[in-house]
Amino acid sequence: MKKSSKATDQSAEIRRVTWAGLIANLVLAGVKFAAGYFGRSQTLLADAVHSLSDSTTDIAVIVGSYYWSRPPDECHPYGHRRIETLVTIFVGFVLLAAGVGIVWHAISTLQERGDAPPGLIALVAAVLSILCKEWLYRWTAAVGKKIRSSALTANAWHHRSDALSSIPAVFAVGGAWLFPSWSFLDQVGAVIVSIFIFQAAFRIIWPGTKELIDAGAPAEIRARISHVARSIEGVMDVHGIRTRYVSTSLQVDLHVLVDGAISVREGHDIADLVRDEILSRDLDVVDVVVHIEPDDGT
Repeated sequence: MKKSSKATDQSAEIRRVTWAGLIANLVLAGVKFAAGYFGRSQTLLADAVHSLSDSTTDIAVIVGSYYWSRPPDECHPYGHRRIETLVTIFVGFVLLAAGVGIVWHAISTLQERGDAPPGLIALVAAVLSILCKEWLYRWTAAVGKKIRSSALTANAWHHRSDALSSIPAVFAVGGAWLFPSWSFLDQVGAVIVSIFIFQAAFRIIWPGTKELIDAGAPAEIRARISHVARSIEGVMDVHGIRTRYVSTSLQVDLHVLVDGAISVREGHDIADLVRDEILSRDLDVVDVVVHIEPDDGT
């Protein structure tokens, strides 16, 4: 019951932070669309699309948090945390799609020349975006790290990519505004924006993909798990350690060798000690299954 209450509190915290980000993204997208249109800046319009895609992922995180925080049930004995993984990967692919659209439009219009360079309003909006999105990133990332939410951390990187993408937008719009003959900088800036987006998308999609294919923990983590198990009195050897990630946490099963002459009760008590000790360490482990085997002397 205590664990369920904790998950509910974390889910509420995720929604609180994400709702704030959603409202900020919608306002920023509107400001940048208006500034990009009236300021004649393709880069800022591309940046506005990026902010709008942030709103899409905000909604996915808010809706998903109602499901992945549910406790295990008969149909989902291991819980629902893989839903968070799916939402995380969705965030990454939305970013990737936005980047492809931006770079395609920028390259296809690279030879075009506008009637006038971007206006000052576009430059001001780009600077405002950097300040706002960097603040959203820091806040969302801090909460995501605190409650170990991969979806919230991914969404934080979505905010950071928006802030970073606005930096080349500032230079591109500012350069084209100061030097009208360099209007091509606006399209170049849009291409640079997409590079930041691709980088953020990869950092989000790859860890989630590894989780879906049941990639195990690094050798260093497995070695620490083995060391903890071997430190328990009565454990003669450890082997067959298997791990898999569920969101940002690990599920572990391992085989422990004990004296074959001890009772079943004593072997069971040793297994409980191994399990409790692994869970108590800072290893991000949420579940441990210990298989007891008798040591035959070989």
